[in-house]
Amino acid sequence: MGYLRGFIPWLAFAGAGSFGWQWGALAALVISVVLLLADRSGGLSVEFRLLEYGTIVYFVALTAVAFAQPHSGLQQYGSTLSMGWLALIAWVSIAVRRPFTLAIARRMTPPEVWHAPLFRHINVVITAVWALSFTLSTAAHAVVSAQHLGLLASIPIQIAGFVLPARFTASYPERARARFLRDQGVVRSGLQEA
Repeated sequence: MGYLRGFIPWLAFAGAGSFGWQWGALAALVISVVLLLADRSGGLSVEFRLLEYGTIVYFVALTAVAFAQPHSGLQQYGSTLSMGWLALIAWVSIAVRRPFTLAIARRMTPPEVWHAPLFRHINVVITAVWALSFTLSTAAHAVVSAQHLGLLASIPIQIAGFVLPARFTASYPERARARFLRDQGVVRSGLQEA
């Protein structure tokens, strides 16, 4: 469940947002900065922290807008904007060859595997699944907001947008490693027979 740590600010925004979107944005900003500082003081590298930096940028901007214009029409599109920003972070992290899940995975794996091609491949695939989920959730939230369908339509989208890729994240690495080992065994036995 360590991969959920990076999403704590987003969950705080959703929870504290019930007191006003400006307070949700401020709470998320404070939490995201505290988490990044805790990582730095804990000796963790700030390299590969695109999710954390992207989260801080988003909540700095959102906090400023929300306090300057608390009744802005943007408030209605909060879920759409949030999921869209997360999708952008995920796709950009893949494009710059620093999948955002690398920082999370490095917390749970020994340093000797960090540079292995399989480790990188697994994280590219997992990040792509998150990016796709965020993209589809953004589109669904845009429809919900445009049609004024409300929270009852928005909540299942939000839940699915996080639960489905989280489940994939929990199961995919082991399947990928097993397939890799199976393929290595086939190659080795084929070489031995030749």
